Amino acid sequence: MQDFGDNGAFPRRRGSGSWLTHTIVAVLAAGLAVAVVVGFFSPTSGGSMPGSGAVPAPAASGAPLARSQQDIVNKVKPGLVLINTALQYESEAAAGTGMVINADGLVLTNNHVIEDSTKITATVISTGKSYQARVVGYDETGDVALIQLQNASGLTTVPIGNSSSVKAANPVVAMGNAEGQGKITVTAGHITALNTTITASDEAGSTSTETLHGMIQTNADIVPGDSGGPLASSAGVIGMDTAGNDSSGQQGPAAGFAIPINTALSVARQIAADHASSVITIGYPPFIGVFIASGSSSDPQTQAQQQGQQNGGFGGSGSTPGCYNSNADVTVLSDIAPVSSGTLIDGTICGSAAAGAGLTGGAVITAVNGQAVGSPDDFASIMKRFHPGDTISVTWVSPSGQRTTSSLHLTAGPPQ
Repeated sequence: MQDFGDNGAFPRRRGSGSWLTHTIVAVLAAGLAVAVVVGFFSPTSGGSMPGSGAVPAPAASGAPLARSQQDIVNKVKPGLVLINTALQYESEAAAGTGMVINADGLVLTNNHVIEDSTKITATVISTGKSYQARVVGYDETGDVALIQLQNASGLTTVPIGNSSSVKAANPVVAMGNAEGQGKITVTAGHITALNTTITASDEAGSTSTETLHGMIQTNADIVPGDSGGPLASSAGVIGMDTAGNDSSGQQGPAAGFAIPINTALSVARQIAADHASSVITIGYPPFIGVFIASGSSSDPQTQAQQQGQQNGGFGGSGSTPGCYNSNADVTVLSDIAPVSSGTLIDGTICGSAAAGAGLTGGAVITAVNGQAVGSPDDFASIMKRFHPGDTISVTWVSPSGQRTTSSLHLTAGPPQ
């Protein structure tokens, strides 16, 4: 996912001086921008939760682990993994970076690296061996995710530093799978600011944004593919590479941003301990198998108009198929249910619970378990209350105006 936004209270559009535009730095092949909010697939089988003790604590203050830039790279690089994900329902693939924090294959990365993925593969730098990975959990708002490499053991871990000891002007190196090239690239720089707030919004014009607080800012060049990689100093890993400015046409030097490692580890510890919350999801989310837009409008006609504007139109037009295998095939909706409020369905995924119940593109979901549904954002929020394996009651209106209520069994879907 590639997102663009602004720095602090600055306007989104680039101006002069220090106005910046920032990019969430995972590499993503371009595709249609319809969101897969509920889906149908078989994620890599899981196991027991690792427990909070599997996540290391920040290092105590002490002697530096390395004296030179090369020493830092030599100590940190063996604990890195190259992450590649498939986004089956979006006909896309993405690449990023991860850090091994436990010898049994627990890996820390950004949520946007694994977002919407239907398959995750990680290649360990020190051995060249690749593993299938499962999602242990993630924090959407904090952009932190924890994944588990399946059947891994004896892995080299990254040396953890302490971000509370970081000071401006400290020398650092940023490492990651730059541009998804399948190798670790190293860039050097210094800490230029602490406790920075950045906001990112989708390149394709999505109404959703992501605001991250307390970020470490550096002039080390952080580019797409570096997401989830380390920002390291002589004391070890002090941050997780997350965003960089879009420097094309900019005045001033490049700026990169990293989540403090203490913050990232705190989230990882909650996930490993199986502590779900309003922002932390454990495992995979519940899905029924529909494509919907994002946004706060409860008017299905407005949702359709906004979706067309964001995507430049869908992939085709004419009669609406019964289901789709990916959003690359989603067509322009010719008929929409005659209701004034609800979540518009752009299409359903073949083989899913929604498709089996008879939901099609152009239908509008109006209630879940008897609770009224408004905008797509409202629907997504309601769905977060449930878990894979639950059965829910869904009410919708078809394009012809027929109202139906059916029981749908929730399966596990791609992380959000």
